[in-house]
Amino acid sequence: MLNLFRVPFFIVIAALLLNLAFIDNSFAAKKIDDAKEDLGDLQNKIQALKKELDSKQAAHKDATDALKDSETAISQANKKLIDINQQQQQNKITLVTLKKESLSLNEKLSEQQKQLSLLVKQQYVHGNQSYTKLLLQNKNPSQISRDIQYYSYIAKAHARLINEMQTSLDKVKTLNNETAATLQAVADLKAKQLAERETLEQQKNEKSKIVKSLSGQISAQRNEIKKLKRDEQNLSKLVERLAKIIAKPPKKVVKPKSAKKPNTPDANVPDEKPANQVIAKNEETPTNAYAGSNFSALKGKLNLPVRGDVTNRFGSSRSDTGVSWKGLFIRAAEGSAVKSVASGRVVFADWLRGFGNLIIVDHGSGYMSLYGNNQAVLKQVGDEVNAGDNIAAVGNSGGNESNGLYYELRRQSKPFDPLSWSVIR
Repeated sequence: MLNLFRVPFFIVIAALLLNLAFIDNSFAAKKIDDAKEDLGDLQNKIQALKKELDSKQAAHKDATDALKDSETAISQANKKLIDINQQQQQNKITLVTLKKESLSLNEKLSEQQKQLSLLVKQQYVHGNQSYTKLLLQNKNPSQISRDIQYYSYIAKAHARLINEMQTSLDKVKTLNNETAATLQAVADLKAKQLAERETLEQQKNEKSKIVKSLSGQISAQRNEIKKLKRDEQNLSKLVERLAKIIAKPPKKVVKPKSAKKPNTPDANVPDEKPANQVIAKNEETPTNAYAGSNFSALKGKLNLPVRGDVTNRFGSSRSDTGVSWKGLFIRAAEGSAVKSVASGRVVFADWLRGFGNLIIVDHGSGYMSLYGNNQAVLKQVGDEVNAGDNIAAVGNSGGNESNGLYYELRRQSKPFDPLSWSVIR
């Protein structure tokens, strides 16, 4: 049996530290595996929820359903194009870096060549004498010693310079290969970009044909109160189901009964301005200034997710149907960047009737932000996003007449006024 009192103390400590390191690494690995398992479980549950939504929507046919395939394809093609553009930008940066490194290396190589030429010239002037020859010249021993030391310095310098030049030449070769590979990647990306643009144009033409053939039905259904309410109910149910999937249900709190506040979606407050007129102009978009902050602490600090004109107030009646607005419509140029208003995780990224290409971000503590009618959705379920990240591109999917973003904020699945939480600049 091992007697610990006879084992040196430092060996015991080392063994304990190794054991702790093993446990710590095992724990970290387990946490990574658990995170992957949680993400996979989340994606599977949301996929099942999407299938359920599709089957329910099929029971209530809608003219805009014909747009689903083309608008989804347009979103995917746009995402690929944006990814390609990002890769091209990265390649440009890489090429600039390689060019700088190559210039610096060529300057260094030129300097090394000069030094080597000077060294060879000095050897030629003084003669390339061997140690034996020096000894046979009957010189003073101390002079011989100095000469031997001098020639040894020259020999070492000669060898060092040759090695350095060889290293530089190898680096030049590596840089040339990297530059050639990057240029080839740029050429490949350009070809891929042309193919994707062609695909995108085909899908846009397909959408235009559908809109043209069904314009009467789409226009009529756009103003149907029954359809709008059904679409809103579908969205609310989706958010409720997502909330249950991603978090434990909140504790029930009994609140005293009180009269409804006037600033709720059900209040049917009339618009202060006619439809399509500007309520507010927004020029600033989200940044990561408040990264790491709890969403509840961001009231009055958020930026709207896109530059554009806000054309309605939360809770006011829509001029066409009288149905109250649950969010904001921000009119913006097609393709404009839509940014996440705060950090969080994407819990939905798909086409939904009435809202087109929709993306939903969970910010924790029951808060979610919703972004609809996009031309393209740039993130997928499970992606972590920071405030200010591009998550979509503005469009008019879902049967919208004009380009813009439909934007909602919700807590515990209930919508609340985004303007009261935002700074408009």
